[in-house]
Amino acid sequence: MFKEDQRKVFKILLGAVSEGVIIVDETQTIMEVNASAEQIFGYTREGLVGQPLNTLIPKNYHANHGGHFNQFMAKHERRQMGKGRDIYGKRKDGSIFPVEAGLNPFEINGKTFVMALIIDISDRKRQEHQIIELNNQLEKKVEDRTQSLHNIVEELKFANVELDNENKRRIKAEENTKIALKREIELNELKTKFLSLVSHEFKTPLSGILTSTVLLGKYKLTEDQEKRDKHLKTITSKVHYLNNILNDFLSVERLETGKVNYTFKTFKLSKVLNEVIYNANMLLKDGQNINYPDNIDDMSLHQDEKILELSLSNIVHNAIKYSPEHTNIDIKISQNQHHTVFRIKDNGIGIPAVEQKNIFNRYFRAENVLNIQGTGIGLNIVKGHLENLGGTIEFTSEEHEGSVFKITLPNKA
Repeated sequence: MFKEDQRKVFKILLGAVSEGVIIVDETQTIMEVNASAEQIFGYTREGLVGQPLNTLIPKNYHANHGGHFNQFMAKHERRQMGKGRDIYGKRKDGSIFPVEAGLNPFEINGKTFVMALIIDISDRKRQEHQIIELNNQLEKKVEDRTQSLHNIVEELKFANVELDNENKRRIKAEENTKIALKREIELNELKTKFLSLVSHEFKTPLSGILTSTVLLGKYKLTEDQEKRDKHLKTITSKVHYLNNILNDFLSVERLETGKVNYTFKTFKLSKVLNEVIYNANMLLKDGQNINYPDNIDDMSLHQDEKILELSLSNIVHNAIKYSPEHTNIDIKISQNQHHTVFRIKDNGIGIPAVEQKNIFNRYFRAENVLNIQGTGIGLNIVKGHLENLGGTIEFTSEEHEGSVFKITLPNKA
């Protein structure tokens, strides 16, 4: 049992922590608990102290838990318990509930103990189930808005023959958006932060699309062509933005579940780059220019063409978005016997030095871009795909000076 001075130390530690706390020794015997732990598990302190830790673990987890505990004691370092899998606790009444647990080893008088911080996440799990129900409502709204766009496109086709080609492109864009939105509904592990992000990022462009489509119906005369073109450009831009967001979320789900199927083939680099720059030109601000790389006509890769296009598009679009008007974006490509290196340089706002270590984390956005639209997952997706293909992505950046992103891929998958 604890000596008196040990008990005093533990009492001070436990009183300072709001989470449930359970302290065990090397034999997994419970030595101390705090009031929060008593409340979470439904026991009194006297009912737990001296009992084996398995008292609070569902029976079907006992065997695996012993092995995990021994590995943890061997490494003797802090870690988050259950990372990558769900873990559960058992209350005194026998009910099972989901928990999060952090393990923290420490020593007193030469003896090793482990302090487990326990959080009951039952409410969070219920909220995740509610998210799925909310998605069903979102699907209905998406279908309604898609149908509204379709009706407006049909009206425009009969209003002016000169817009026929543009309308065909809009119909195709509309169908692509509908498919992307339905795929977004199929994501099965969305969390509260995702819903908040969607609400913010979708509301503004959808409002812009609706406004522009309503105004388009008013411009039916030939001399109104310039006004029609302005609103069509707005709609196209915002549909592309929405489509890119949805593709990003779908990529996250596929990367997490390992459902990504890569298609490898040999292709010319010029083909991919032409597609990237063609799409990027629609996003350029006044005076912005993309400098095409020299001497790439003879360069080829045996890789996943679509993933390379996605990666380059993400970096180039960021360069456009975070750079001011009348600036250049330089693309350079070099290739040796084994690797191909892509460098994209901008003259934008740059990334603050203190935040550069987080730039590839999902949902992270630097302080200097919070007022600019974005989801914070694009670079995370690119990094995941490139690493799966045996490549890397890195960058250098200086605030107010710009950034250089470097992608390296093996020539053969």
